[in-house]
Amino acid sequence: MAAPQTLTQALNRLDKALAKLEDAVDRTVEVRAEFKDAEEEVQRLNSDRARLAGELDTSEGRAERLEEVNKEVSRRLVTAMETIRAVLDK
Repeated sequence: MAAPQTLTQALNRLDKALAKLEDAVDRTVEVRAEFKDAEEEVQRLNSDRARLAGELDTSEGRAERLEEVNKEVSRRLVTAMETIRAVLDK
């Protein structure tokens, strides 16, 4: 009688071990899916960052050109005002 009980206990342990193994596999699959999602999100963020960095560089270049144009316009206005003052003073 000890043998059938031992076989039953062994089968129960095997069922429990298989259930644990299935749970571990399921968790591994879930973790890998989450990791894949996270990797895709990181790739999207890197792509956005690169695009935004390019736009920032373009904007900074434009701002520098506008600043130079602004200085030139200001210089020309000062010259024009001095010329007008000189004409009015005569």
